[in-house]
Amino acid sequence: MGGKSSQRKGRAAELELVRILQGHGYPVEPGRAQSYGEEPDLSGLPGIHIEVKRRENVNLSAALVQARRDADRFGGLPAVFHRRNREGWRVTMELPDWLEMYRSYHPAEQRQGVENAQKCAHKKGP
Repeated sequence: MGGKSSQRKGRAAELELVRILQGHGYPVEPGRAQSYGEEPDLSGLPGIHIEVKRRENVNLSAALVQARRDADRFGGLPAVFHRRNREGWRVTMELPDWLEMYRSYHPAEQRQGVENAQKCAHKKGP
């Protein structure tokens, strides 16, 4: 799928995700169609930058790089919301970002385990 057809599929995915998130009570709004990176795909989840991908074979590493770059411009933790045909939506984040988000919602008395997990996540292999 190329060109305008791919853009239509991407826009349809953004609007589909907006309806789902709004249905759960989140005041998410789509960006402009064909904004060419001038505004986020979706906005309205404070602290989260949403990058939407609707492809059969999404390159998650490249999508996370794009999400990080855009999050640096627009704010929030980068998260890639993605789905394939006939499958549900998934959210992919880098572990340090997920830990930061989780820590912000987790009671302070239980943070020690999260901090230990974060230390392990930053260690290199054997």
